[in-house]
Amino acid sequence: MDMKRVRRQSYTSPDPLKGEDDGEALLPFSHHGKKNGVQISIPAFVLLISFIGVMFFVVMSGVHQSESLVNITGAGSRVGGGGEVKTVLLSRFRNSLTNRDKTLGGLLSASGFDDQSCLSRYRTAFYRRNTPHKPSRHLVQRLRAHEALQKRCGPGTSNYQKAVEQLRSGQSSNLDPDCNYLVWISYSGLGNRILTVASAFLYSLLTNRVLLVDRGKDMDDLFCEPFPETSWLLPLDFPLKNRLANFSVKSEESYGNMIKKKVRVNEANFVYLHLEHTYKDEDKLFFCEEDQRTIQNARWLMLRSDVYFVPSLFLNPLFEDELDRLFPKKDMVFHHLGRYLFHPTNAVWGLITRYYNSYMVKAEEIVGIQVRVFEVEHGPFQHVLDQIISCTQNEGLLPKTVSHEIVPPVITSKSKSVLFTSLNIEYFEYIRNMYWENPTSTGEIVSVYQPSYEGYQQSEKKNHNRKAWAEMYLLSLTDKLVTSGWSTFGYVAQGLGALKPWIMYKPMNRTVPNPPCQRDVSMEPCFHSPPYYDCKKKRGTDTGNLVPHVRHCDDISWGIKLVDQSEL
Repeated sequence: MDMKRVRRQSYTSPDPLKGEDDGEALLPFSHHGKKNGVQISIPAFVLLISFIGVMFFVVMSGVHQSESLVNITGAGSRVGGGGEVKTVLLSRFRNSLTNRDKTLGGLLSASGFDDQSCLSRYRTAFYRRNTPHKPSRHLVQRLRAHEALQKRCGPGTSNYQKAVEQLRSGQSSNLDPDCNYLVWISYSGLGNRILTVASAFLYSLLTNRVLLVDRGKDMDDLFCEPFPETSWLLPLDFPLKNRLANFSVKSEESYGNMIKKKVRVNEANFVYLHLEHTYKDEDKLFFCEEDQRTIQNARWLMLRSDVYFVPSLFLNPLFEDELDRLFPKKDMVFHHLGRYLFHPTNAVWGLITRYYNSYMVKAEEIVGIQVRVFEVEHGPFQHVLDQIISCTQNEGLLPKTVSHEIVPPVITSKSKSVLFTSLNIEYFEYIRNMYWENPTSTGEIVSVYQPSYEGYQQSEKKNHNRKAWAEMYLLSLTDKLVTSGWSTFGYVAQGLGALKPWIMYKPMNRTVPNPPCQRDVSMEPCFHSPPYYDCKKKRGTDTGNLVPHVRHCDDISWGIKLVDQSEL
């Protein structure tokens, strides 16, 4: 295949993601009547009513078979609550949408939120297929208990003020022993940040700590508050606010350096946890049972990370029993925590719904393709295009093309929408043109769309991150997903959507891998830089072979991830 064809045409793809409007692209049904002054006799009137009844039955039967009408009511509204009611046409969903549980099986709190301030919170269920993956009863109970803890000890409370004064002065008095804190430091790209917030939240859940999120440049612009009647955002007047960005592996307050200098945790105002990929052996002791018991003596913990460290928490005996109760299915951790924590703000939700309703809602099947190229030089690259086509066609995700029609045109041919996400536009253009210029071997109609093409990663720009978050979310709404190995962007999408993706292996020497891709064993993200250490024996070991539900990743051989044993 010749990449010159890709460059030959200039094309401007529709880009609804440029919009800033907060509203959704809803497709309402409305009925308007008007008086015409015509007198109708009784027999004619009866005949007219009968005709209308028959037509109504026919129309509704067709709607039942092909399209669903969804009444979306403001989630905060109860009897007499005056919530918003809108009717949405979603042809892809056919199974009793009006009976869908907007709390996702109890995962989300049913009260305590203003629905209009975060439209996405209770409307996600209407954009996803029915899922058999329900949260455990114990997880639901622990989430409600954690929400109560955040409300009792979070920003704006007297308990928080006392804890902050203790942090400033180093003197503790009259402090609630249950009000301990974990401050997540905003760092790295958006995909990494989402994965580390989920990791930090699970750790706070296991250790009964209030989670406070450093808003960085745009955390409050991208995500709604997940906890009712309180805030997870770190107050702007937090005493260490100006120091957070400067914490590093060399900081004296890091747990690793405290071990080296034999500083006792209970003598420090706070402990800095450096769990970035650059961490040292002493920092990695964070994952050991004995060290965890020591760390729990600190009221304030500051955490900086760029990795999904959840799998190593499952290797700590201190958390083993609780994690088993929280997650009976071990590959559901990010799926449940991600849907609980990460609700797009109205600005981002508008980008998502407008694009979905414009390009994806009518398709019988949606295939997501996420392309991340790690080459230093700017593409496009022929081997990347070849890998995409080989993967999708060899795995039967997309049909092959032929030089001439082999079946007569059929209006009712199966339709597929391909959602393409990449910083580059040329791969999308080639595949779009391939399915436009040539018929498919199956007679399927393939439409290819790419929301944006930014050229290069711009993590510091707010609008860039809005589009990135919208595209991750859109990918999670697909039926089948192809992702690029090593990419946290893809990890977020597959986890939110509970999708086991086909992973395109990272090419070496600009050669298409053989095979070009493989179905992943789990929808869980990969922990890229786990510690290789046996805490009990105090020696190095392969942590990917200690327990059946933690194994090595397919895309990064030294990484580890959670898997469900029953599906291996």
